[in-house]
Amino acid sequence: MKSKQRAYLLMTIPAVALFFLFHTFPLLQGVFYSFTNWRGYGDWEFVGLSNYFNVFQDMRAWSAYGFTFQFAIVSTLLVNLFSLLVALGLNANIKFQKTLRAIYFLPNILSILIVGFIFQFIFTLFLPQLATLIGVEALSTNILGSPDHAWIGVVIMAVWQAVAFNTILYLAGLQTVPAEVFEAASIDGANPWQRFWKITFPIIAPFFTINMVLALKTFLMVFDHIIALTGGGPGYSTESISVLIYRGGFEGGQFGYQSANAVIYFIVIVALSIFQLRVLQKREVQQ
Repeated sequence: MKSKQRAYLLMTIPAVALFFLFHTFPLLQGVFYSFTNWRGYGDWEFVGLSNYFNVFQDMRAWSAYGFTFQFAIVSTLLVNLFSLLVALGLNANIKFQKTLRAIYFLPNILSILIVGFIFQFIFTLFLPQLATLIGVEALSTNILGSPDHAWIGVVIMAVWQAVAFNTILYLAGLQTVPAEVFEAASIDGANPWQRFWKITFPIIAPFFTINMVLALKTFLMVFDHIIALTGGGPGYSTESISVLIYRGGFEGGQFGYQSANAVIYFIVIVALSIFQLRVLQKREVQQ
């Protein structure tokens, strides 16, 4: 028995070493440099907590935080709404059910950059030309060129691609709903909405919790969508925290300062995830 345990332990050492080398060590290194004025090259000095204080006084950082939270909250709500509706539709007894599931999952396979370039073409050329042709003035201009509306284009692209993965999770949850319960509810005269709200949703509530937490975390770290679709523009109107950290740290010579920004944002994401889990899990118990 001891020899087996020793063998299992030895088998985990390479994985733990790689995880520490490519994840934990860079994380600790970033925390260390957040207390310095390192530019990503050359000499550096310790500056204490000044980087952290400066982040709270940086209006560009506040703007990035505002956009990121706006984007993440709206996208999370829309993704879970559409994913649940699609999952309910695909879970019904319809023809070509398996084929439709495969089709709906296709967006999740595509590269975010490729999807971004496609949507950039749609918003920049195809949609304005189509709107002009049919006489819809509201859509005849490129929304990606508007500081007030560019974020909507990013939300549309992100939601379109993210719905696929969340739909799969909801479908897995719907498989756990006993058909006998639905039959009994139908006999008792419950309408479709009552069957969903009183039976289906309470049973799949753990899957709803997982989807909400994963979606919010993913959207808070949005990066590829911004780079492919708007590049953070017009101006800084669609610049997320991840894009700001990347550009300031690797292109702007602010490695130490943006490391502090990254540490703060890491704490924010962890705190929000824990808060979400506690609130949603408490709701599961209440149901």
